[in-house]
Amino acid sequence: MSALARGWQALRPRIHDRYVARAVLASVLMAWAVLLGFDLIGAVVQELGDLGGGYTFGLALLNVLFTVPRRLYDLFPSAAVVGSILALGGLASTSELTALRAAGISRLRICMGAVLALVALTAVMIVNGETLGPSGEARATSLAASAKSGDSILSRFSGLWARDGEVFVNVRAGSRREAGQDSFVELADVRLYEFDADGRLATLTRARSAELRPDDRSVLEDVRRIHFTPREARVEIHAEVPWETSLDGESLASSMTRPRYLSTAQLSQTIDYMRANSLYAGEYEAFYWARWFYPLNVLALCLAAMPFAFGQLRSGGFGKRLFLGIVFGLGFFLVQRIVTQLAEAYDVDLRLASLVTPLVLGGVAVWQYRRQA
Repeated sequence: MSALARGWQALRPRIHDRYVARAVLASVLMAWAVLLGFDLIGAVVQELGDLGGGYTFGLALLNVLFTVPRRLYDLFPSAAVVGSILALGGLASTSELTALRAAGISRLRICMGAVLALVALTAVMIVNGETLGPSGEARATSLAASAKSGDSILSRFSGLWARDGEVFVNVRAGSRREAGQDSFVELADVRLYEFDADGRLATLTRARSAELRPDDRSVLEDVRRIHFTPREARVEIHAEVPWETSLDGESLASSMTRPRYLSTAQLSQTIDYMRANSLYAGEYEAFYWARWFYPLNVLALCLAAMPFAFGQLRSGGFGKRLFLGIVFGLGFFLVQRIVTQLAEAYDVDLRLASLVTPLVLGGVAVWQYRRQA
């Protein structure tokens, strides 16, 4: 038998792998359902504060339902680590892990059974994060923006549309920015369509970017404006022009789909556009690389937590296992956020920053497995 065949024979799932995988799958789904339930309740309560006008309770519920795929994606890492610890801790408390160890199965091989279930769920979440998640979030944003603004703000796949008197505004992307004590909304690829009293297009203005500020200090940058008359079209080019608008920057920013809710392809396109136009794309880059490292983060987090099931959790109860799972999940995401923000602040490659936390967790997992060997 060749070395390759022997390797496959050793890795091929066996009865004990499937048994552990089923236990982990059941616990992860249970933890996932509980976390999703609490998250949805909080989301509905938050939407209640925005009710009024055309935004009814029924629309608020529909808005929240559209976001369920995205919430499943966001909650999966926490559900995975909590469910894995609960499942393995439960098997340890009933001496089933002891029986498996007595049969000559290593701790690492037992954990590989748990990884089978996690890999399958992670694959489903990756597909969800690229399809249903962004699509549902876009529908939710569009629904809320249209209802809350009385159809004066619409969020669509072609960007955000808003009406400012007789001017229709189209924005490709935007985000809140802060510079010292100054806070404003930065918009990218802004188009203004102004119509005359007879409904004819009078001017078409395109700006590379815009800063929507309070106190009538809004400006359009790198502007190309076309004036239409019955006989000709006259073009004007300006580096910067004041923008007299009644639009509220906070309303526009909240009506746009946030970077964390975009698909990887959408993030990549936005980053390329913003870089080409010398706009700040750090926030989009952070979430872009977070998508790529999502499966690695999930597996590293769970593998680092699993060894505890063979030691401290053996004599512990459900509460202890649940507490440890929550601590692991919260600690991981807190450290990951701090590392990412530091990388943005000091202009460090975000790919390296995204690798730090899973590598540290991988080191913790290796140390735990060797210590208990």
